[in-house]
Amino acid sequence: MAHINLLPWRDERRKQQQQQFAVVSGGVAVLGALMVLLAHMQMEGRIESQNQRNQFLQGEIAALDKKIAKIKELEKTKTALLARMDIIQQLQHSRPQSVHLMDQLVYTLPDGLYLKKIKQKGNALTLSGVAQSNARVSAYMRNIDNSEWMAQPKLDVIQTKDKNNKRSAEFVLRAGQATPPKKNGEEKSS
Repeated sequence: MAHINLLPWRDERRKQQQQQFAVVSGGVAVLGALMVLLAHMQMEGRIESQNQRNQFLQGEIAALDKKIAKIKELEKTKTALLARMDIIQQLQHSRPQSVHLMDQLVYTLPDGLYLKKIKQKGNALTLSGVAQSNARVSAYMRNIDNSEWMAQPKLDVIQTKDKNNKRSAEFVLRAGQATPPKKNGEEKSS
């Protein structure tokens, strides 16, 4: 049998296989690189999209924070206005009480007693005056106790003094301003 040299054919086939392997490997490498590049671009796109959404949300949050601050400021203003309205309503309600109190101060004074100083703090009254005797001060306290607009008289100080052979009693008296109960025929004044 003749010698057939198959080595060049095998070498050629091996070269072809190596070339095919190199081409396939290069194609797979290029395809892999393209896949990685596409995945990277897609992730970058998603990240950019998410960053834009985050920026939009941060802008909206900042706008809402401004609105919340404005609402809090309006709430403070509302609270201050409501407090003012309450004070005005209390003043409106107590306005006639001052007139009645002054009237009762005159009405309850017995003869031989006069007031030198009247001080009011809230509903508390401090009355300083001079009386001809201690009995006049006692009568004044009974009159205050019977008054609709004054209540709870308490004597702080009473000093008896002789001046020009006349006795007088200087006193300091505390009382409270009272609000009489409404009568059936009275309407609420506003």
